[in-house]
Amino acid sequence: MSNREYDALYNELEQTEKITGIVLADSPTVRVGYEAVDALPKETHDSPMLSLDKTKEKEVLRGFVGSHKTLLSWKMDGLTIVLTYENGELQKAVTRGNGIVGEVITNNARVFRNIPLKIAYQGRLVLRGEAIITYSDFERINNSIEDVDAKYKNPRNLCSGSVRQLNNQITAERNVRFLAFALVSAQDVDMHNSREFQMEWLRTQGFEVVEYRVVTSENLDEAMDYFAERITTNDFPSDGLVALYDDIAYGESLGSTAKFPRNAFAFKWADEVRETTLREIEWSPSRTGLINPVAVFDPVELEGTTVSRASVHNVSIVKELKLGIGDTIQVYKANMIIPQIAENLTQSGKLEIPNTCPVCGQEARVIRENDVEALYCMNPDCVAKKIKAFTLFVSRDAMNIDGLSEATLEKFIAKGFIHNFGDIFEIEKYRDEIVMMDGFGEKSFDNLISSIEKAKKTTLAKVIYSLGISNIGLSNAKVICRYFDDDLDKIRSAKEEEISAIDGIGPVIAGSLTKYFAKSENNQKVDHLLGYLHIVKEEKSDNQIFAGMNFVITGSLEHFSNRGEAKNLIESLGGKVTGSVTGKTNYLINNDVTSNSSKNKKARELGIPILSEEDFLKLTEESK
Repeated sequence: MSNREYDALYNELEQTEKITGIVLADSPTVRVGYEAVDALPKETHDSPMLSLDKTKEKEVLRGFVGSHKTLLSWKMDGLTIVLTYENGELQKAVTRGNGIVGEVITNNARVFRNIPLKIAYQGRLVLRGEAIITYSDFERINNSIEDVDAKYKNPRNLCSGSVRQLNNQITAERNVRFLAFALVSAQDVDMHNSREFQMEWLRTQGFEVVEYRVVTSENLDEAMDYFAERITTNDFPSDGLVALYDDIAYGESLGSTAKFPRNAFAFKWADEVRETTLREIEWSPSRTGLINPVAVFDPVELEGTTVSRASVHNVSIVKELKLGIGDTIQVYKANMIIPQIAENLTQSGKLEIPNTCPVCGQEARVIRENDVEALYCMNPDCVAKKIKAFTLFVSRDAMNIDGLSEATLEKFIAKGFIHNFGDIFEIEKYRDEIVMMDGFGEKSFDNLISSIEKAKKTTLAKVIYSLGISNIGLSNAKVICRYFDDDLDKIRSAKEEEISAIDGIGPVIAGSLTKYFAKSENNQKVDHLLGYLHIVKEEKSDNQIFAGMNFVITGSLEHFSNRGEAKNLIESLGGKVTGSVTGKTNYLINNDVTSNSSKNKKARELGIPILSEEDFLKLTEESK
């Protein structure tokens, strides 16, 4: 639009805000500055925030509703927040926490997408609501994270970490929304003894309130049918419904049990389970040679989408489910997202585990590791391994080459453009053919070449990781390169005993590395690749305070945007990040220090300190 049109709309918005007294957080008329804090202070709630009693049975819910006018609304699956306003301005935002003590996140609430920073009402207002991240924003954020381990499991986990960030710029980038679901108090306002009136009054103050329907037991079915239909298309996460008596005085007169208030009740959606017939098990090879079983069954409708496939993960689970082609199975969506087999009703156990790779036709063998059986292709030259190996090579933590998706790599390999890693840096000679391919053109090819040029400047650790050597991740590669002072010749000629003696490495990784460089064809590929690269030394702190130390990171993070960021800091200070707690672990980083998670329990058993991010950051201060 023209500047004139924009200015006219801007002036109209300013006038509307003056008239209504309402200014939303994302209004163009306000500029909320980003701010980082050292910690989130704790605060005790004025009154405990109890959980709700719940059921999965409609008739139990009907018994609760009875003849009472009741508000039936979404049970949002996010993070509960308490907002306090004074003199028309947001004064404080506190998380639910454990129901008694929460964390003050006012700094972050100011950058939520839809929270009013100013409202018309000038008295003291306290309300509760749910902070959520939509499915579409969840997918957008997860798709930007290439490290599988760093991806978020569901929108709730992402929202929890986003709301509790120490730097509210990260919160702003996550598009957190707030839906009000309860008014706690509004000084000197007559609410007509009605929860419905409260909700509509909050709406007049600029709050987005949770969608609700007014019901009694007579029209409960109609309302629940509406919600059941809507949940399949909603862009926000919900794990059920909440029923709340409209009569405020009556509801409060009922009091509460030790755990639950008596004026509200939750209805949890039962997992939608469908019965179908198993038609096939597809065996899908990976870069490491692992061949994953995928169940293919007659299509069924689950949570609003048609589903016909579900991962079975490994041979152990295939055997545990006693699968056989033609079996009647029950399937559902874990967390309403990921298709899974719930149960095999037939349990024929007739499925044959293949002894050949479905791609190359060479030997496939079942191997047991840590009491889990899995199928592996034993052919080192399997084409499927090549495609997956190239996919790892171009990934963000490796050579970071944009424009080479797995599908594109597959086309390039099929046309004979690339046979080994160094060939990627010679792709320019196939320009005429590539720009004529589907999905390519002059611009996309130029972007690819630009990305390849940028990738030429890299570190030795990333090169070694990108080679896809079995058991060697980026962290291990960094430790090895640091030990040998980024000297590839020393790494190539090192004996297995010397490498395994490096703190945190061990014989398995050492064996993989020495076996790789013992093969002349591998060295030729590496030499070919190095001819195109400019290797720079990894930047690291002069004070290697974590030298020789092993860390494990678990749970959601607040200060760091993801685990990769925390991992990079640890490695720059000489430490190493591993995936499991063992006797060699020095610290476990988990913001939920008191939880009884498996990693926390293991750490306590071994006497390993459990650090919150705040504790960990205090340790890093010693490096400055």
